Amino acid sequence: MGCLEFISAIIQDESDARRLRSINYRISESRLPRPHKLLDDFNFSFQPKLKKKLVMNLASMDWMRNRRSVLFEGRSGTGKSHLARSLALIACHKGYKVYYTTCANRPHDLNTGVYEKTLYKRIRKYLNPDLLLIDEMGHDRLELEVTRKAHLRFKVIDERYNKSKPLMMATNVDELGWAEYLGDPISTQAILDRIYHHSVKVMIKGPSYREYEGKCLQEQYDH
Repeated sequence: MGCLEFISAIIQDESDARRLRSINYRISESRLPRPHKLLDDFNFSFQPKLKKKLVMNLASMDWMRNRRSVLFEGRSGTGKSHLARSLALIACHKGYKVYYTTCANRPHDLNTGVYEKTLYKRIRKYLNPDLLLIDEMGHDRLELEVTRKAHLRFKVIDERYNKSKPLMMATNVDELGWAEYLGDPISTQAILDRIYHHSVKVMIKGPSYREYEGKCLQEQYDH
């Protein structure tokens, strides 16, 4: 190896190391739950009605470049969170700043900001990232009570919509069930307009993988 090739290799190694540190930093700052979900690990054969081509197109991140949003909708256990988190992880690798939260945690956080007079600072962490992932919408009754009491639930969605900043959501609440879920028919339509407008919808109509695994485990010990 000549001198120029040697220097070039060193520069490339340093560049690769910086890139890897940047990726790891973005992943750490994203607050994505561990272990991280990978798209390669998703069992598409278990959900034959799911459009695999649509999901793989989303993995290209064109929707991020075009400032679109993504909504995963389906019953519990169908893989919504897996797909959403895996796409968020890809976004981190592609250079985007991502922030993960659940529907229950966000209202708690913002309401705390009101009492502690840190609301603006708390809102910024949901507005600044290139992509905000809100997971587990409609997850349980506790979350439902929290959501109904959270008068600030609309502010983050509205601000990101007005700034054309992508939002990704995973929910088991269908379009007809939002009014009951939010507990406020007046604001429901305004929220829905911002959630569904400019959003790519991924419908997962299939069985629960968790239920399937539970049955397999039970059968294993029954024999």
